[in-house]
Amino acid sequence: MTEVLSNHQARVQIKDLLLRAYIGIKEEEINNQQDVIINICLTYDAAEAISRNEITAALNYRTITKQIIRHVDGNRFALLERLTHEVLSIVMEHEAVQWAQVEIDKPHALRYAESVSVCLEAQR
Repeated sequence: MTEVLSNHQARVQIKDLLLRAYIGIKEEEINNQQDVIINICLTYDAAEAISRNEITAALNYRTITKQIIRHVDGNRFALLERLTHEVLSIVMEHEAVQWAQVEIDKPHALRYAESVSVCLEAQR
């Protein structure tokens, strides 16, 4: 196999994670769960995962996703900004993550709009 020179910086994307949460400030929003769509992009050094070809050497994005599901699903948030911050914090708890961006959409939050989203990012 041909040797490829790269910096082994992996970009992992978790796309369209659909969860339900109580989110908003109106009585209807406080009392009824709504869909939120979470998109995450993160980077980590995948050199060890590439060389060893073993799951134990890679960032376990399944674990990250499960943590997010447990935190968001059925929980209560007043603001989309707060929810986005908390999800980003969960991602950044993993020391291997060097940079992350989280965007959360709240479908039909505004009249005539498909959705409203908040996007936050962090890096080490």
